[in-house]
Amino acid sequence: MTSIRPTRSPRCIAVASGKGGVGKTWFAITLAHVLSREGRNVLLFDADLGLANVDVQLGLTPVLDLADVVAGRVPLAKATMRHAEGGFDILAGRSGSGALSALEPAALESSLAGLRQIAVGYDLVLLDLGAGVERAVRRLAAFADTLLVLVTDEPTSLTDAYVVLKLHTADRSDGDARVIVNQAASRGAGERTYGTLRRACATFLKREPPLAGVIRRDDRVRDAIRRQALLLTRHPGCPAAADMEQTARALAW
Repeated sequence: MTSIRPTRSPRCIAVASGKGGVGKTWFAITLAHVLSREGRNVLLFDADLGLANVDVQLGLTPVLDLADVVAGRVPLAKATMRHAEGGFDILAGRSGSGALSALEPAALESSLAGLRQIAVGYDLVLLDLGAGVERAVRRLAAFADTLLVLVTDEPTSLTDAYVVLKLHTADRSDGDARVIVNQAASRGAGERTYGTLRRACATFLKREPPLAGVIRRDDRVRDAIRRQALLLTRHPGCPAAADMEQTARALAW
């Protein structure tokens, strides 16, 4: 696999979806792992305020998390933890925290300011956003340099992904938004799913976000999640792992 050259300045990439259940957190974790294997210094920020689960998928028990940062107990840089096997850092959220899900604008901006400060120590910062289009999700999506919107072939997923792209267009008319089709039956099927979304965006938004990758449906993904393991460690070379590696190369940050 060709090594990805580090960027000169840190980039912030947000991973979003209109609805839950499309594999957004798994994608963010696996992308962080792929990029770290290519020599990138990566921070994965679990920004799903209130329903965070990066730590759950990886079988981790964070000592500190975003709630400690928001409460002022520790600075953001001190709340990060190292995932030694994956080779990347994590800032965990806190599942079930109503306080985080209803974060006040001032507190959110303070957290983003802290993120800007620690980002200089990384090549890439990945934000795993919550599903939906709440105010905080929109702000985080607009904050990022690049927005990756995950979609599947389910009609509700397509509709909700379109809404995410519509709002991002309103918030960042010049923003870099790209589409990832996940759980596709085949590469061709994924491209057809993308085509449906692209046509809707072209017709109503006058915008055609590019296709950034197609990840094929693979039972080994479910196995890795169930085992709280990294896909590329547990099932290297499987179709979904190969697709993730290809996607990372195509993104070329």
